[in-house]
Amino acid sequence: MFDLLIKGGRVYDGTGSPWSYADVAVEGGKIAAVGPLAWSRAARVIDAGGLAVSPGFIDIHSHSDTVFLANPKADSKVRQGVTLEVAGNCGSSVAPVTEKSLERTQENTRGEAEVTWRTMGQYFDALERSGVTTNLACLVGHGQIRASVMGYDRRPPTPAELEAMKKLVAEAMDDGAIGISSGLIYPPSSYAETDELIDLARVAASRHGLYFTHMRNENVDLLKSVAEAIEVGEKAGLPVQIAHHKASGEKAWGLVKQSLPMIDEARARGVDVTADQYPYIASSTGLTSIIPGWAHEGGRPAILARLKDPATRARLKTEVTANRGGTWDKLVVSKVNTEANKPFEGKSIAEIATALGKEPCDAAFDLLVEEECDVGQISFGMCEEDVMMVMRHPFIMPGSDGSSLANYGVLAEGKPHPRNYGTFARVLGKYVREEHNLRLEEAVRKMTSLPAWRLRLWDRGILRPGNWADVTVFDPATVRDVSDFADPHRYAAGIAFVLVNGRVVVDNGSRTDVVAGKVLRMKR
Repeated sequence: MFDLLIKGGRVYDGTGSPWSYADVAVEGGKIAAVGPLAWSRAARVIDAGGLAVSPGFIDIHSHSDTVFLANPKADSKVRQGVTLEVAGNCGSSVAPVTEKSLERTQENTRGEAEVTWRTMGQYFDALERSGVTTNLACLVGHGQIRASVMGYDRRPPTPAELEAMKKLVAEAMDDGAIGISSGLIYPPSSYAETDELIDLARVAASRHGLYFTHMRNENVDLLKSVAEAIEVGEKAGLPVQIAHHKASGEKAWGLVKQSLPMIDEARARGVDVTADQYPYIASSTGLTSIIPGWAHEGGRPAILARLKDPATRARLKTEVTANRGGTWDKLVVSKVNTEANKPFEGKSIAEIATALGKEPCDAAFDLLVEEECDVGQISFGMCEEDVMMVMRHPFIMPGSDGSSLANYGVLAEGKPHPRNYGTFARVLGKYVREEHNLRLEEAVRKMTSLPAWRLRLWDRGILRPGNWADVTVFDPATVRDVSDFADPHRYAAGIAFVLVNGRVVVDNGSRTDVVAGKVLRMKR
């Protein structure tokens, strides 16, 4: 008598092997058997006839750092089949916390939680008390480490400061972080030279950690940025994961034809490099990203002061206008906080400028001032050909670069990027079924065993006895992303059942009240 039996489905085991008809038995939170189990009985039987049965999808690039503290149900992720997320990406973990980084950390929670922790271990404790629906692993962010020691100073660290940063990385790793991430377009992470990144990555390497990087440039200097990422991994002696690999900006289109061979060449000489990708032609981040790095020194209060100072604002306007050119129509506001500006959500900066009778740069600056720099944006900058080429590369895995949101409550605010709701369903629906860009077996491998291998999670990502029963059952004929840029808070279609650690969190297409995830503290 098993706890649960999934019968009659086409099993895609996660390895990339051809599918086969099989039953999957679950007992005690783990997979007990896979094969012809018609003789077996179970407390519950799920009929998967006509459906695909696969390991739960792993979102290797997530920003669900504090959303579970506001709502532990992870609706937007589990309803697209995700059972494990990796937070702390792009240099922006929410631990460790010192007096220097407390304000930054509270800002990064976006009102989702009160920061009561100081160490990575205490942050994990807070998550466990709240509960998590998807399993969650976490990186320690270089930006958070630097802010915790140096604030937003734009300079190299002193020897003492470097040692203090190393100590914080070591403590976070010992508390269970899986590695270190950098966000090299975001101050203060962007203020670091390559040698600093190597020194801190070596600390992670000494504890068998990983290096995840949002590179310095994904535009015309993409190849230089890939070279730097490879250099950090090669000199520090640890695996590298390049975040959301893309060529952004029309002048950069096609550069992935050179960046992908750089990954292959690095691997050929023994540098372990892989990457992730979200399957959209638009990116998303904060509107402060349009502000040059030098103007971020001192943090948010300093940015606001510079935007309010006429002379400094004029300098900023010259630089930002030259950098953006005529692309304000491709920059869309996704989230604001004040009611007065809510009508601008979903509108481009060009549209907002026209409505207000302002120049686009002034409209953007004024919005930042009015919202105290807390403005979300979506930028349309990639081309479909590049997206499909990157997706086909054997070492690229999907990652949402988004959070576990919901279409109700505090997590339903704004008009966020649809990747929060649709990344994995979009790969299966658009790029497997419609575009034939990937075989279904290969898409499942990229979503399951490949990221599990990257994370060194040997008991997840493949449907085999003894592994944790993270399982997604979906309909290959109907699975698709429903969320779009105009109406993003909509759940994916075609996801029938999702199990996390053997418990049903999506039942026949509906979300249950089960919160079954684990905080995965990496043991060393």
